[in-house]
Amino acid sequence: MSGRVIALAGNPNVGKSTLFNTLTGLRQHTGNWPGKTVELSEGRAGGYRIIDLPGTYSLLARSGEEQIARDALCRGGCDAAVVVCDACALSRSLVLALQVAEMVKRVLVVVNLLDEAEKKHLTVDTEALSSILHVPVVGLVAHRRSSRRKVLRALDALFAAPTPTPLAVPYPDGAAMGLDRGADGCVGEALCIRAQWELAESIAARVCHRSDGREGFRPDDSRDRRLDRVLLGPVTGPLLMLSLLAGILWLTVVGANVPSEWLGGLLFSLEAPIGRALAWLGAPPWLCAMLTEGAWRVLAWVVSVMLPPMAIFFPLFTLLEDAGLLPRLAYQLDGPFEPCGACGRQGLTMCMSLGCNAAGVVGCRIIGSPRERLLAILTSALMPCNGRFPTLIALSAVFFGSGGLSAALGLTLCVALCAVLTLGSTWLLSRTVLPGGGADFVLELPPYRRPRLGQVLVRSLLDRTLFVLARAVAAAAPAGALLWLLGHWQLGGGNVLAVLTAWLDPLGRFLGLDGAMLLAFLLGAPANEIVLPSALMLYTSGITLAEIPSLPELGTLLTAQGWTAGTAVCCMLFMLFHWPCLTTLLTVRRETRSLKWTVLAAVLPTAIGVILCAAAHLVLM
Repeated sequence: MSGRVIALAGNPNVGKSTLFNTLTGLRQHTGNWPGKTVELSEGRAGGYRIIDLPGTYSLLARSGEEQIARDALCRGGCDAAVVVCDACALSRSLVLALQVAEMVKRVLVVVNLLDEAEKKHLTVDTEALSSILHVPVVGLVAHRRSSRRKVLRALDALFAAPTPTPLAVPYPDGAAMGLDRGADGCVGEALCIRAQWELAESIAARVCHRSDGREGFRPDDSRDRRLDRVLLGPVTGPLLMLSLLAGILWLTVVGANVPSEWLGGLLFSLEAPIGRALAWLGAPPWLCAMLTEGAWRVLAWVVSVMLPPMAIFFPLFTLLEDAGLLPRLAYQLDGPFEPCGACGRQGLTMCMSLGCNAAGVVGCRIIGSPRERLLAILTSALMPCNGRFPTLIALSAVFFGSGGLSAALGLTLCVALCAVLTLGSTWLLSRTVLPGGGADFVLELPPYRRPRLGQVLVRSLLDRTLFVLARAVAAAAPAGALLWLLGHWQLGGGNVLAVLTAWLDPLGRFLGLDGAMLLAFLLGAPANEIVLPSALMLYTSGITLAEIPSLPELGTLLTAQGWTAGTAVCCMLFMLFHWPCLTTLLTVRRETRSLKWTVLAAVLPTAIGVILCAAAHLVLM
């Protein structure tokens, strides 16, 4: 039996997806910024099929989220709808509830975030609200386990009772609902919206009460306003956000050193036992060598270098998200992005790209305008992903001073450069291949919240860290096997790697590098983490991936190959700006469904890297 279909609707940032997770037990990511859920997600709870609709303020079908939500309610065959409302902003949430009640026969209203309302000295009389709306109303805190039982019981009672007749909106004479607009639809739509808002305001005033003796039914958000004056200030805001980013990068750099060394030692120590096990199973010697010295060694290197920084960066990033700081970053960035023809939400996708460019590409779904979403996708790879950090840190420490503080400062400058060039590239694309004006930017700033550490760890480690790591592992193992084959394949008196190095050397010299380093970037296409180890393998004439030595030994080796500070600058620039990894390109292809845009996403950062490296080579060498 398929079960009754329940549509889960609500404004952005009211805890709708949190309730969906509580009901279904699925580990869907829930972000503390508006518009995070853009695709329909489905789960089961108590015999019901729960459909998580995109967060929307209205069903007038102007944005992509509104169109998806409206179509699902009108044509999706929903048996009932659960409308999640914010107890701290009930009047705004009730507008959507009134619209849904006109389209779906059975409606359950859930008043969420009662805990936050209580902290702001606000209470909601759910029984009175149910009596006014003529539909059942449940008050809860979505992330608590008891919420599942309350909602399922309310749904059972909803279907057991006769079909309710919800409160009708007193529209002015001659005004239609506004969802099916005719010739005078704009005028009628405006009148309908006004009628809905007036009714929602009057209902909220009757059921919301202040517990601190003050008048009105609005929550006390004076603390949030005081914090916003600082965090959104024209001077203090950017400085604090930049300092926060530098602090996160510093913690990532310093905290990942010891775990990386320990994990690397453990994984590399397993190479010999794996080889003996393969031999015992009867695998030929060449296959044992390819799987251990090739696939496993690259896999071990990628995991040991990539996992610890991600396990630190993603939880810290998620803490900012859960606390309500990332939407404020988007608000601040909307000013610089507007002249580029983009919106501030692209700033959020840029932050996601710091962890993984592929995650940043997927995150572009939060941008409603198709044109602005495509701009964000095409420029996602201009932000340095976590896989590029180890090479940037190592070269910065060897040639420009060691220490966690200097490395964090160097990374911060790199991120700032990437952000500037992202803005510039967005401006260029918006005036060439993707012309057009910017869409309206509407962003609700959520309240500041104390992050829930348990959910942060689950979301960051399972939804992000392991997701990104799994993709990198899937690319690293075949890359290691290919690397081993190229190193053992003899061609013209040397192996293929030596031939390719010599062939690429002129182009590498033009960029301030050499053939070995340029070939290392090509070999690192599956995962940026193996670029520097591949270069060391080529410099030492090895045929298997080499482990990065200590910083003094690394400096001695690179200097012996003719490296200077200028070479390091060119290498760091090309590490920042070159073709995206294969995982990112496949993600771009899937999101855009276009080979043309996928090629442009690869050509754009590569062209920037070539220009910058060639210019730096002329100036510094």
